[in-house]
Amino acid sequence: MKILGIDPGTARIGWGLVKSNEDRVESLGYGLIKTHKDTSPEKRLEHIFRQISAIIISEKPDLLAIERLFFCRNALTAMAVSEARGVILLAASINKTEIAEYTPMQIKEAVTGYGRADKKQVTAMVKTILKLKEAPKIDDTADALGVAICASGCHKLKQKIKVNYA
Repeated sequence: MKILGIDPGTARIGWGLVKSNEDRVESLGYGLIKTHKDTSPEKRLEHIFRQISAIIISEKPDLLAIERLFFCRNALTAMAVSEARGVILLAASINKTEIAEYTPMQIKEAVTGYGRADKKQVTAMVKTILKLKEAPKIDDTADALGVAICASGCHKLKQKIKVNYA
């Protein structure tokens, strides 16, 4: 199973692609989609949509896993990231890709075993789990790989307990 993990944002969107087998997860690649703050919001969203669509079309993931938003401080930031999430979800839907969403706590728990782990702990475990030579230098890409790792474990669990999540 190929899983595309997404760490949503407006200026930087991390993505990570993993292949999940019965007993292991391996990295197929990761990267960053950037938009410029001086670009109009609609053009930024269009760029995000086109880039995510291109990745989906070229890599053909079985699942797009995305971090669910959790914001308490800045409503303006939350709104902009929500819009970006919307175009990412639209790109997956148009390209007939299954979608799964996970909270930051679920992702951290799946990757590190501790739901309140910090970014350094998540990055270190992503490197270890995926047997990467170097840890991803950008938090957004490490987080996206973490989302994909989380999805691989959750998807396996759903299959094992044979629960229908339609």
